[in-house]
Amino acid sequence: MLSYNSLPEATAALGRNLTVAETLWFNYSAKKSDYFLFCHNIVFLLIIYSLVPLPIIFLEIKRVLPFDKYKIQFNVRLSFKEMFKCYKDVMIMFFLVVGPLQLVSYPSIKMIGISTGLPLPSWWVVLSQLLVYFMIEDYTNYWIHRFLHNKWGYEKIHKVHHEYQAPIGFAAPYAHWAEILILGIPSFLGPAIVPGHMITFWLWIALRQIEAIETHSGYDFPWSLTKYIPFYGGADYHDYHHFVGGQSHSNFASVFTYCDYIYGTDKGYRYQKKLVRKRESTNGTNQNGRSHETNGTNRNGRSHETNGTNQNGRSHEMQDSKTD
Repeated sequence: MLSYNSLPEATAALGRNLTVAETLWFNYSAKKSDYFLFCHNIVFLLIIYSLVPLPIIFLEIKRVLPFDKYKIQFNVRLSFKEMFKCYKDVMIMFFLVVGPLQLVSYPSIKMIGISTGLPLPSWWVVLSQLLVYFMIEDYTNYWIHRFLHNKWGYEKIHKVHHEYQAPIGFAAPYAHWAEILILGIPSFLGPAIVPGHMITFWLWIALRQIEAIETHSGYDFPWSLTKYIPFYGGADYHDYHHFVGGQSHSNFASVFTYCDYIYGTDKGYRYQKKLVRKRESTNGTNQNGRSHETNGTNRNGRSHETNGTNQNGRSHEMQDSKTD
């Protein structure tokens, strides 16, 4: 809750007129508690989980021809019923785990110093803090994700997320409850190390989830603005991780690609891309923008056989490169 009772009082305290953004913030937040403002994240996540995947889900169901060629695993198709089941499972986990976790984590937010007052940070400060949050989350998520692909971590926890070998937007937050808790740590570290304003925290949570939905969309659009972000992985990059499956030793990074490159865990992906480019140059045609394909799907619409994996899900594509 703001410590000013009126706009003139806030103006006098700051020694200047409030900006338009600060005036809007004052009018909205002046009489609201910090806890109430923090809990906005629950509403934001619910909206993002429910609405952001819908355009791609529509393309998946209707198979709109100008866009359908950009589907990565072209032969894997989920029915509306299967997609709705995924969404329903995500919502169950949201109300049982994600929402309650948000409600009880407020003391930690106060402890690290997330502010709700005035003045508001400049856009340059907000953008720089968001970049730091993404870098910290990406690095720590890389190692946790890599741990979850050992035998124990995968069998006990991470295999739930990999049930969708051809991911869809709704499947981005689809995971075991323990994985949701564990991966909440990297998301919290950035704001804990570089605390900012509540608005910055809102933007961070929202953008991270939107990014996860984009990388799980199953479509690789050449006009995507994210392709202009240096070292950004994107849908094709992460889709390959799901494509290889449980024994994957490639593409652990959540956002950027530098960790995989530095630690050599993108060799299978780079080798596979080289094979695709060689095939395309030999055939003289582009395979509709697809970098990997499946031979078919099981009755649940999930990939059960791939060109690059055997029946045990072990990758065959790394013939001349071996990761850890």
